[in-house]
Amino acid sequence: MDSTRRGFLKIAGLSVLGLGAKPVADAIAGSGAVKYEPDAKVLKGKRWAMVVDFKACAKAKEGCVDCVTACHDTHNVPDFGNPKDAVKWIWKASFEEAFPTQANKYIEEHVHEVAKDKPFMALCNHCDNPPCVRVCPVQATFQRSDGIVMMDYHRCIGCRYCMAACPFGARSLNWRDPRPFIKKENPEYPTRTRGVVEKCTFCFERLAVGKIPACVEACKKQKALAFGDLEDPNSEVRALLRKHASIQRKPELGTRPEVYYIV
Repeated sequence: MDSTRRGFLKIAGLSVLGLGAKPVADAIAGSGAVKYEPDAKVLKGKRWAMVVDFKACAKAKEGCVDCVTACHDTHNVPDFGNPKDAVKWIWKASFEEAFPTQANKYIEEHVHEVAKDKPFMALCNHCDNPPCVRVCPVQATFQRSDGIVMMDYHRCIGCRYCMAACPFGARSLNWRDPRPFIKKENPEYPTRTRGVVEKCTFCFERLAVGKIPACVEACKKQKALAFGDLEDPNSEVRALLRKHASIQRKPELGTRPEVYYIV
């Protein structure tokens, strides 16, 4: 597939319609005679969300980063080898970093015994009221009808307004050309260029062909991550939220995050 930013626009547009890989490839090749049909396997949802079960994650093998590796490998996330230039889609954070306003001593009594050596997974919250979308001057970041907050790499001018507006640290700027720092390039996902912001997109390109997000798929053994449609009362995420109490990151800010944590 085309690995340029312009090619990504075509992929993103077709994926929103739920088109399969073959029609996407044909479209990028420029064939005007192709008749596009929705992929029969496309995963459709009215409001996508994720549930992170910290208890299950804490039981995983020491140093487990299967979800991080799967996400970064799938999306050609560069590894610059230092925290200053780090680009992250999903990462680990301590309880105090992830939930600074909820770190009271009573929660700590319950959580910190386990969390002291087992940090929380953090990612873009795909907020219902995303401040990053409001501040982008060129509409490079936008929200789909199913709630996924997207990045248009071609439009991005690197102003970093979205990074300043995001209270979760979920966006990264490529200060340097990321392509030489990709360990093994995935040809099915576009690479980015210097000066472009990127972040988690709930694997919209996988949903378009009937696949769950890469991080959730990689975590099947631990069952610490669940993904589904909040508007579907029979979805796995709704079942988990009915059964367990959950918290969100910085809910007082009014962004209405759609990543829930079972602690």
